[in-house]
Amino acid sequence: MKVDIAWWDLTGSAQTIDSMRTHLKDDDGVAEWSGVAGLFMKFWVADAARNRWGAVMVWETDRPAPEELPPNRAAELIGGPPTHRTRFDVEATAEGVHALCAPGTRFVP
Repeated sequence: MKVDIAWWDLTGSAQTIDSMRTHLKDDDGVAEWSGVAGLFMKFWVADAARNRWGAVMVWETDRPAPEELPPNRAAELIGGPPTHRTRFDVEATAEGVHALCAPGTRFVP
């Protein structure tokens, strides 16, 4: 498995964490990722203290070619590529006991 982490510094952008949250809910930016081959899970994340917005994507192996992915809505809205992008190998995983949501459902606070 592989993990990609992408962050945008929103300083100087017309976008805010709140506007990016609204985009996820109003434009259903989450649903278009549900059918991506090889994607195990994608998390959209925010860091209010540092004014950053980002995503964590967990892949079975390598991510597909860019033309096989949904449009990068964050880059379109923010006006450029991520400020920071990193890729890691996953060495192990564990899932704890929780009641966030049932398998196959979406968690959007």
